[in-house]
Amino acid sequence: MYEPIRTKSIHSTMAGGTDFPHRTREEELDIQLAGHLAALLAVTDELRATAPSQDLDDAAERLAEQVTRLREGRPPARSAVAADPARLATLHRRAHALGGRALVVAASRADTAAAILAAERMDAHAAAQASQKLTGVGG
Repeated sequence: MYEPIRTKSIHSTMAGGTDFPHRTREEELDIQLAGHLAALLAVTDELRATAPSQDLDDAAERLAEQVTRLREGRPPARSAVAADPARLATLHRRAHALGGRALVVAASRADTAAAILAAERMDAHAAAQASQKLTGVGG
């Protein structure tokens, strides 16, 4: 009724060893944290183009340092972004959310420097959102 399988299944378990490298939990968390911080850096760069400030400049440098550390010396890609003041509130909300994600991963891997940086950025973006609501700027 059925013809027997003549080739080895690609789904079979490998008895004896593995032919591909595995990452440890710490390596996976490093990759995830670097990704969240790099995304936060991208939003920070966009905010810097929209509303330049020394605080954002300092934050961008600190974020770039952390991403470089987590990526074993490889710096993050940076790009110049056109300024759009109408998106200011959206950018602060997005940056706050990204900071929260980075904080969760940093806490789970006990990375104090990254956790402090993420929490500081969350506070800064929450304050910026509150300020915008009070002044009615940035939608």
